[in-house]
Amino acid sequence: MATSRIAKAHWEGSLFEGAGTVSLESSGLGSYDVSWPARTEAPNGKTSPEELIAAAHSSCFSMALSNVLAKAGAPPQALDTQAEVTFQPGEGITGVQLTVRGQVEGLDNDAFVKAAEDAKVNCPVSQALTGTTITVDAALA
Repeated sequence: MATSRIAKAHWEGSLFEGAGTVSLESSGLGSYDVSWPARTEAPNGKTSPEELIAAAHSSCFSMALSNVLAKAGAPPQALDTQAEVTFQPGEGITGVQLTVRGQVEGLDNDAFVKAAEDAKVNCPVSQALTGTTITVDAALA
């Protein structure tokens, strides 16, 4: 069964001097300020499209990896995933670096790395970012 989620953005002013908010409508978890300087300089308490993509990618990848590991008979005790999304003004999103550390009983590091690579390919957010270089640094904790 397909599901949909909704986020809304409101923007006022020009790109460089303006500002806006993004609201997580489906969950109702809140609204977050966004601005061009928060995207290209220091965040200063605001978020950016890239940070929101990083949040989506790190959580989706963790779910995908958990599934791959469980199907292999080694469900994880814990996975800690960081996604670093690089934005280059004038070029766009130029890459995503996923770093994952896992606690998985009965699995060696090589098997964990292989599972992480499989999860990277099959994660729906990774698939949505096709055309962007995505790398994975995976190791058992």
